[in-house]
Amino acid sequence: MDGEGYYSIGELARLGGVTVKAVRFYSDRGLVPEAGRTASGHRRYGAEAPMRLGLVRTLRELGIDLATIGKVIDREVSAAEAAAVHAEAVSVQLRLLRHRHAVLTAAARRGSTPEEIDLMHRLARLSTAERDALVADFLDSAFGAPTADPLSQVVHRSLTPELPDDPGSAQLEAWVELAELTQDPSFRTLMRSLFTLHTAERGAPTAPPRKHTVALIAETVPPLLAADVAPASPRAARTVAKIAAAHAAARNRQDTPALRHDLAAYLTAANDPRRERYLELLSTINGWSPPTHPRRELTWFHTALTATTPATPPPATSG
Repeated sequence: MDGEGYYSIGELARLGGVTVKAVRFYSDRGLVPEAGRTASGHRRYGAEAPMRLGLVRTLRELGIDLATIGKVIDREVSAAEAAAVHAEAVSVQLRLLRHRHAVLTAAARRGSTPEEIDLMHRLARLSTAERDALVADFLDSAFGAPTADPLSQVVHRSLTPELPDDPGSAQLEAWVELAELTQDPSFRTLMRSLFTLHTAERGAPTAPPRKHTVALIAETVPPLLAADVAPASPRAARTVAKIAAAHAAARNRQDTPALRHDLAAYLTAANDPRRERYLELLSTINGWSPPTHPRRELTWFHTALTATTPATPPPATSG
């Protein structure tokens, strides 16, 4: 079979940008059937062969299996239907790859042990219901059931991560780290302690609203930082006295060395990097703007508070 209008296997391979071996493979499976053979047994392909080969190559590059390609070419399945099915399959593969990327990136950055990598892998693969249960357990442990107190309801809503159904790598990596953090008993204790102290400072529901101590520090200290006021200076002492008095009033106490030591412990907890990190991770997961945290202000005030507060004498012992 010779003449114009027919292609040899080599010509077809060059036109299609594939190897002769690939053309033979597709041909033997009926995807690019030969039109006939020459007297010497060489394959010849008709005018439609380049188009069919191009379609096969495109569909294969998109990951569609040979059986489905055959149905598309033979019009048993539309190209759109095949694309929809394989698009969903690719979507699943992408989610798995993002999971792997998030876990491996976190493991490499943190120098994780095999046990830690295993935990991160399991956290990344949790279902929506499992994630919700894990978060609810943490929030209930740290802040009480949301039905117990209106403030607890607000805290639950504001601190709940909501990972999208199709999260990006950064969101997934943030979720893995946040989930690990919620399982840390000392972090739960820290958050519970802060909530208890914040609740005490809030006062009775009927009392006039008071500015939270951390907010008061964040508002008051920046001008002192800008002026490079030393924490041990008289000006700093006056600022400490003002804020300590407001803190004492919020707790119906006197401004005493004992209260100031309690305030120092409270500010240490409020300035704990883990709390700040939780809020950063939460913002990444939920797509919120990065949070601001008055770390410099709290650190300066804590230093000033320590410098102006006499040491509390140890409790008396008998004997």
